[in-house]
Amino acid sequence: MYQALYRKYRPKTFEDVVGQEHITRTLQNEVKTGKTAHAYLFTGSRGTGKTTCSKILAKAVNCPHTQDGNPCGECEICRGIDDGTIMDVLEIDAASNNGVDNIRQLREDAYFAPGQVRFRVYIIDETHMLSTGAFNALLKIMEEPPAHVLFILATTEAHKVPATILSRCQRFDFRRIGSEDIGGYLEKIAQKEDIMLDHAAALLIGKLADGGMRDAISLLDLCISYGGTVTAEVVAQAAGLAGSGHLLELSKAFLEKDTTLALEQIGKLHEQSVDMERLCSDLVAFYRDFMLLKTMEKPERLIAFLPEEIQQMRPLADRLPLSQILYTMSVLQETQNRMSRTANRRTELEMSIVRICNPAMDSSIDAVLTRLEALEAAVRKGSSLPQLSMTAAEEEKKQTEPVRRKKAPSSIQEQADIPSFSDAKPFGQWQEVLGRLLKTNPPLFAALKASDAYEKGDLMLIDAKNELFFKLIRENEFAKDSLRDALLAQTGKRYRLGPYRMKEPSQTPKDPLDVLLESAKGLGIPVEEK
Repeated sequence: MYQALYRKYRPKTFEDVVGQEHITRTLQNEVKTGKTAHAYLFTGSRGTGKTTCSKILAKAVNCPHTQDGNPCGECEICRGIDDGTIMDVLEIDAASNNGVDNIRQLREDAYFAPGQVRFRVYIIDETHMLSTGAFNALLKIMEEPPAHVLFILATTEAHKVPATILSRCQRFDFRRIGSEDIGGYLEKIAQKEDIMLDHAAALLIGKLADGGMRDAISLLDLCISYGGTVTAEVVAQAAGLAGSGHLLELSKAFLEKDTTLALEQIGKLHEQSVDMERLCSDLVAFYRDFMLLKTMEKPERLIAFLPEEIQQMRPLADRLPLSQILYTMSVLQETQNRMSRTANRRTELEMSIVRICNPAMDSSIDAVLTRLEALEAAVRKGSSLPQLSMTAAEEEKKQTEPVRRKKAPSSIQEQADIPSFSDAKPFGQWQEVLGRLLKTNPPLFAALKASDAYEKGDLMLIDAKNELFFKLIRENEFAKDSLRDALLAQTGKRYRLGPYRMKEPSQTPKDPLDVLLESAKGLGIPVEEK
């Protein structure tokens, strides 16, 4: 009968365990010196070696022929523990034996001396599943255990184990195994099994396994069934990877703020029976990869895509601002949470796409930061500022009201068109308003440095020296709203906005005769005044 690879290649000694050297070295030294504890807690994600190390430790403390702290694996006791015929070493599944009666039975049996070995070993898997009563019953024997009893508790959720139990155990945290370590071990298995395994395929399996060796070996077993050489393409097909093509198309539509194209893509994928919740999850993971490409020098080992797909992602990652990546991830994760509570999953995803393509419609902090970064980038480049999308109400107002925009003044002659009001009063809280503006719209604050403001009823007149202000206030709705909101927050009053220039003091026209005399003197003509 065929034996699964993960069972066939389960480690037999501490040296065989991959990626947990900080744990195996300690356990090996404790066995070698005879200083083992009476209770251990092994915690970590699935497939990292908790149960495997439990069995190796159970063999090591009972093997009469240990070799440098490792069980020999050849004696009757080692073989008996491996095949489950040694009744003094018990593996208990706490998920199905979690009641207080089960632990009471364990306590009664524990006081009997072992019949075949030195230590009676209890390996309790998924310990966090025990009931409160069961934990209390277990605590009683763990406080004062018989000298011949050894407890090994294994769990994926150590935070659910009571502190009273934790304090009586030696705790070992199993790390996720690195993808390169997994890939190297898979290549050793392939060599022993006479299987052709590409290095890229081994690394891809390591990434997909998410740090679990058992999952990686099981996936290799599945890939072998396809026949022939195990390549990265075979791994992708066996693992059910959908590829990055449709995700790239959606990301390009998000970047270009093309709502129509993005919604059409969603429609096509829906017609192909793509699960909308899975698609949303894939988009979150895809943008997480963009984040890694944007912030890390060598992110390839953390991205579960083929090398050629990563190369296709890089140009788009270079164009995407980090704030937009984070904003998109935030919106999609909120959508994921809502999808679990509604039957209209496609509608939920479409709503999120509209928000992503139109951040001006979103008042969240992430959306505001995205818009600010776009404004700052435009100011740095000296290009025209991006026009932010307006809501339907704003669009209707724009179409019904007469347009009274003027070109921003670019010369002294054009600045003469800016009105001045002799009865406007200086606004005393202008610096406080600028302080608020610094937090909400830094580009507009920069344009308003060394400016003054004058108040005339509900009209706020701004005298700015920087011409960029006139461009912002005439062409950008977000700039107007930012300034109005800062004024409202400071004064509690909503103002209309307008540019302003102080009136130059009027001068009395010179007498024509005086002008003639000055001209004559300038030409050197002697002039006598009487």
